[in-house]
Amino acid sequence: MNNKRLWLWLISLGVYVAFCLWYTNLAGPLSEGEIAGFITRMEQGGASPERVATMRRFMEEDTGRQFIMINALDMREDPPDLPATGPDATASDLINHYMEHMYPAQFARASHPVFFGRAVFDAMDVSGIEGAEHWEQGALFRYRSRRDILEIATNPAFAERHDYKMGALEKTIAFPVEAVLYYSDLRFILALLLFSLVSLIDLLIYRR
Repeated sequence: MNNKRLWLWLISLGVYVAFCLWYTNLAGPLSEGEIAGFITRMEQGGASPERVATMRRFMEEDTGRQFIMINALDMREDPPDLPATGPDATASDLINHYMEHMYPAQFARASHPVFFGRAVFDAMDVSGIEGAEHWEQGALFRYRSRRDILEIATNPAFAERHDYKMGALEKTIAFPVEAVLYYSDLRFILALLLFSLVSLIDLLIYRR
């Protein structure tokens, strides 16, 4: 292998390793000190004791792994008038204002949307819950770690915009899952893309 070919593969490998180091949680599960700090921030932000207790358990059970937040959304037909969106704003206007903060905060922490879609029919199976037949949208969001989502959720900027999310929704369910099968993991996709691209360049330019 000549020097140019070697550098081509080394640079692509370096890009991939750098991405994985950023995209993967290397800090492990939340420490006791971090948990105490987040609880203090939630209490100072006005979170209810019930909310604090739920989030404490979420933090104490941290595995340090990435997770997917599953969201089922039913939008309000007549959302409230809020300062930033004004009168006659739609539920989408309120959600968009909320996500103006969320997207940058997520992307900065290697977290991002995985899937978004609109419902084409009511729930096909409902058991043990009332009023869950109708949903309008579904979304999946990948978070690098529980630490990352807590840094976002306890940021005062998030609290300022959370009312817009709640104002846009008639009802919602959101719960986290740790993936068992996750073929859309960007580390896997990037590995395939880089290998394919570099192999093609290697073949077309350096193996003539």
